[in-house]
Amino acid sequence: MNTPAAVQPVQAAEQLNTYTVIDVRTPGEFAAGHLPGAHNIPLDRLGAALPALKTAATRRALLMVCASGNRSATACAQLADADIPATTLTGGISAWIQQGHRIDRDITAKAPWPMERQVRLAAGSLVVAGLALGTRYRPARWLSAAIGGGLAFSAVTNTCGMAAVLAKLPYNQPRTADLDATLQALGE
Repeated sequence: MNTPAAVQPVQAAEQLNTYTVIDVRTPGEFAAGHLPGAHNIPLDRLGAALPALKTAATRRALLMVCASGNRSATACAQLADADIPATTLTGGISAWIQQGHRIDRDITAKAPWPMERQVRLAAGSLVVAGLALGTRYRPARWLSAAIGGGLAFSAVTNTCGMAAVLAKLPYNQPRTADLDATLQALGE
């Protein structure tokens, strides 16, 4: 995979009005805080958005954003495969906030926890459940071992299967009307 074009938060902030900002996090993460003017297209819905993104890219450069820069780099690679140029925000919104840049929040939406927090809760709960069940049924301890192994694999590969599963839960999904409105706005 080629390394996507990247921009540091300070440069992105200086040139924000030259970008169409696409946030590829879950709707809950997006509602909790996003770059000003950003559009939310979750990474798993990016394929459906390709025509609108292609149109948007003819008007302004696309800036892909996520929490840390990993999902946005994946999005840039998917867009490159569709001949759509895009740039990723180095360090994601975490670096953006750390450098003191402004974010917008959806005050009308009840935001679920950020994905990282959801993963920590799920993984920790499964480990505790495996250990607790293991006191009566010894093979249940393997659940804790499997989760620990999965977390180690996640760190080594910089991927997270548990996050992919949690992203499919209903409260992490965009409402169809929201995604349709975003795609329509990008296509205009």
